[in-house]
Amino acid sequence: PKSKRGPHNPHTANCTLNANTRTEVETGQSPRQWIMANDKKTAVVQPRDVLTYIPNIIGYLRVFLTLSSITIMICSPQNYWGVAIIAYVSSFVGDLFDGMAARKFDQCSTFGGLLDMVTDRCSTAGLLCVLSREYGDEPLLVLLFTILIILDISSHWCQMYSTTSLQQHHKSADGNKGRFFLVRWYYSSYPFFGYCCVGAEFTYIALYVLARVNNDAASLDDGGYNNNNDNAGTLKMLVEYFLMVSIPACVVKQVVNVSQLCSSCYAVAEHDAMQKNK
Repeated sequence: PKSKRGPHNPHTANCTLNANTRTEVETGQSPRQWIMANDKKTAVVQPRDVLTYIPNIIGYLRVFLTLSSITIMICSPQNYWGVAIIAYVSSFVGDLFDGMAARKFDQCSTFGGLLDMVTDRCSTAGLLCVLSREYGDEPLLVLLFTILIILDISSHWCQMYSTTSLQQHHKSADGNKGRFFLVRWYYSSYPFFGYCCVGAEFTYIALYVLARVNNDAASLDDGGYNNNNDNAGTLKMLVEYFLMVSIPACVVKQVVNVSQLCSSCYAVAEHDAMQKNK
């Protein structure tokens, strides 16, 4: 029987071959890769897909670790404060991996940025609240920790709002165009950004460790276990040396926060003025 496909047409075959070759040359992809890429682009993304992105799952884990650490610090610090610190530091380090995962798997999302920002700010605020409790007999320190909470939340919220209203990411060069040079340097220089963030967070962690060591040493004195004070004294000395290195970074971070708060407020006012003058 005759073939229903009709006679072989070399011209058509050559056209198909030329089309495939042209696709590979123009896109740098084989036809199969090009088809798969376009299928991916046309796939409908549902909200639940965004919520289950790998970086967002890491973000949920960070929330769990933060809540666990703060709960232990408040409810059972005598025996498990070391566990609380491990959980808090793990949550802090997780901030690095969720960004890496978002870029690797092409799963960047506005929700992920929001989750990341809220987790960071709530973690810091929670730890500062714990420090206010640990140093409750020193009113000036309690006042300082309270001011740091207010400054941290307000500066980052204003920065986020001012850039989002302009349809820009709060860390992008375009979003920070025209801002105070310290703010632009903070978001454009990763070493400086890391120095400030890591220095600030580990200053708070070190202050918590120092408070617990002093508390444990006092308990040992009351119980008559003076032989164990050597370990507590060594740890205290190490923490105090560490604070000499980390406190300057924490101070610089607060200067950046003040600059960020002022720059973002000015940017919003500038945007308002432009809208009024249209």
